[in-house]
Amino acid sequence: MNVLNLVSNEDARFFEQQTKVLERRGVNCATMKPPGDHVAREDVTERSVGDYLRFVPQVINESLEGYDVVHANYGLTAPAALAQVRLPVVLSLWGTDLMGEYGWLSKQCARYCDAVIVMSDEMARELGEPCHVIPHGIDMDRFAPRPKDEARAEVGWDPDARHVLFPYPPSQDVKNHSRARRIVERASERIETDVELQVVYGVPHAEVAAYMNAADALLLTSKREGSPNSVKEALSCNLPVVSTDVGDVADRLDGVSPSAVSDDDDELVEALTDVLADPRRSNGRETVRHLSLDRMAERIEGVYESVV
Repeated sequence: MNVLNLVSNEDARFFEQQTKVLERRGVNCATMKPPGDHVAREDVTERSVGDYLRFVPQVINESLEGYDVVHANYGLTAPAALAQVRLPVVLSLWGTDLMGEYGWLSKQCARYCDAVIVMSDEMARELGEPCHVIPHGIDMDRFAPRPKDEARAEVGWDPDARHVLFPYPPSQDVKNHSRARRIVERASERIETDVELQVVYGVPHAEVAAYMNAADALLLTSKREGSPNSVKEALSCNLPVVSTDVGDVADRLDGVSPSAVSDDDDELVEALTDVLADPRRSNGRETVRHLSLDRMAERIEGVYESVV
C-alpha cells in the first residue's frame, strides 16, 4: 500500500515513529509538509494562511503519483488532503488541533474524511463523529527502566538532589510552565533535600529515556492534551507521573502507584511532595504494554484497508 502523508511537523518524534513502523510492515510512506517552517522549540515559527493555501496545489499534483490513501496528520493539513478528490482521506487529530483554536476547522474537515483517528476517548467525545481511538505507541525497548544513578551520571544531574522533569519548551503556553514552576517551588519547601525543575526539550529522542530514568517524577501541567507521549514513555520507564487531568492521562494512570492526577494545585503539590520525600519507581510499565508501536501500526494499517 502506498500512503501520502501530509504533516505540519515532520520532525515530531511520534510521527517519525509512526511512519518507520508502518514501513517495517510493508506500507510505503511518502511525506509532504506545507511551505514555511515549523520549529518545535523555543523559537516556534507559525505558518501563515498563505502557506497552507500554497500547499493545496502541491498536494493535488502529488496525489496523482500512484498513491492509495492520503493521510492528513494534524487538522490543519486536512483541507489540502480533501482538495484532491481521487483518493480516500484518513485524518489523524493529535490534540491541540481538535481541542484548541482551530478545533472548528478540524471538526468540519472530519465530516468529509473517509476515516478519522483520535488519540483518546476524550478527543472522540469532543469530535462527536464516528472515529477510531488509536493512541500514539511507544518504543518499549528504548523506554525501559535503568538505574537512576547511572542515568544521572549520563545527563550530568546532581546525584543527591531531587529532579522533576518537565519535557516541554517553556514558550508553549498550553504546557503551562509557570504552573509547573510554582508547584515545584511549593513542594520543595516541604522537604529538606534540594529540588530542581529540569526543563528538557529539543534533545534527540534517543536521549529522552535517559532523562526519564534520571528523574524522580514527571510533572505535566498542560491546559489540554490528547494522549501525551511523555506520560506513556514515563510509565514505560516506571517514572512516577504527577499531572493535570487532561486527555487520556487519568485512564493511563489508573492503577499506577505512585502517580496522581488532579486539577487542584494543592493536590498536585501534595502528590509531588510524596514522591520527592520518598523517591521510588512506579508500576507503570505493566500498564502500557498494550501500547507498543507495532500494535499502533497494526491498527492504523487496518484503518487504511477499511477505506481503500
